[in-house]
Parts: sequence; C-alpha cells; structure tokens
Amino acid sequence: MTHSFDPAAARADILTRIAAAAKAAGREAADVALVAVSKQQPWDRVATILETGQTVFGENRVQDAMAAWEGHREGVELRLIGPLQTNKVKEAVAFFDVIETLDREKLAAALAQEMTKQGRTPRLYVQVNTGEEEQKAGVIPTQADAFIKACRETHGLVIEGLMCIPPAEEPPGPHFALLAKIAARNGIAKLSMGMSDDFETAVRFGATSVRVGSALFGPRG
Repeated sequence: MTHSFDPAAARADILTRIAAAAKAAGREAADVALVAVSKQQPWDRVATILETGQTVFGENRVQDAMAAWEGHREGVELRLIGPLQTNKVKEAVAFFDVIETLDREKLAAALAQEMTKQGRTPRLYVQVNTGEEEQKAGVIPTQADAFIKACRETHGLVIEGLMCIPPAEEPPGPHFALLAKIAARNGIAKLSMGMSDDFETAVRFGATSVRVGSALFGPRG
C-alpha cells in the first residue's frame, strides 16, 4: 500500500473536477452525485472516505456489502452497481437504497413482488448495455424502450434512472450520449455513468451520478 495516497485530498480533487465539468456544461455541481465505489476495499480505507463527509457508496455484491456495512449504515446511501441475481432480490431490496442494475423481465417481476412484500422501495435504475457486449449485463439499446415500458406498465415499477458501463476500449462519449438519448425519450431524469477515467466526460453528457473507485481509494494494496 502506498502511504503517500491521501483519500481526503483525492476526494476534494474529484469534487473540484466534477464542479468544473458541470460548469463547463452549463450545469450545477450540486446536480452531480459522487458515488464512492467501495467494493472490495478494506474497511479502514472506506472509513477514511466516510470521514471526509462522503455519504454515497456503490457496492458490487449483495453479500459482501451486507458484511462490510453492518453497523455503519446510518446516514449512508448504498447503491448496488453490480449484477443482481433473482435469488438475492430479497436481501437487495431490504439493504440497498438504490439498485442500478435492473436489466431483465424476470428481475423486474421479482423486485416488484419483493418491494410490495417488504413495503420498501429502493430507487431503481435500468442498466443499458450500450456496447452490446456479450459478457456484460444490461438491456441492449434497441430493447431499452420496450423494457422500460414493461417495468412501468406490467410490473408497476418507478424507474428513476439509467446506468451504463461503456466498453473499455472505446471512447465513452458516444455511449454516454446514447444513454442520455434513451433517458430523454422515456422521461427519465437520472443518469449513472462515468468512472475514474471518464467521469468528466460523463458530466458533460448529463451524468447525475458518477461511480469513482480507484481515483478515490488509491491503488489497490
């Protein structure tokens, strides 16, 4: 582990960069939430980021997140940003404030049923596989409108936002633009897009939340 890395300074720098990108796009810095991707980080690093005043965190796996955050939930918003299996829906609905990876009918049905049962309504984002990559989760762009409609009309779900993870080897801008376009025509206001390497680009294309891990937590030990 590098001892020179300062998470508080890193967070301040990222927030400054988000604000500058927002301003350049004629937007308010406050319109963009920083999601700290704490998945697989040792708790001491997460605690350091918590102490800087960071309140929104992203986790990849239901079980890991529940173990890591037990006893630390107060005042924190937790977002599931990794794929959700239907057999983990009960725990996910009970534990997360936001689920960003809704991408298939079976999952929509399971979420609707569980949310009714628990009387708990985590905010939902549909994940769009903008690069149509076989190994990635997400609904493909040509099916996004129909899927969003089914979530709303068949399953009675409120879709707060859309989320994407562009292909690593392609410029992210066109993918962010595509996600924003799908959101606009479906009356969806929130866009979760942009990571450590491209969050400023995402802000320019309308991101309302950016998911930052390595730039915030430093290189993995």
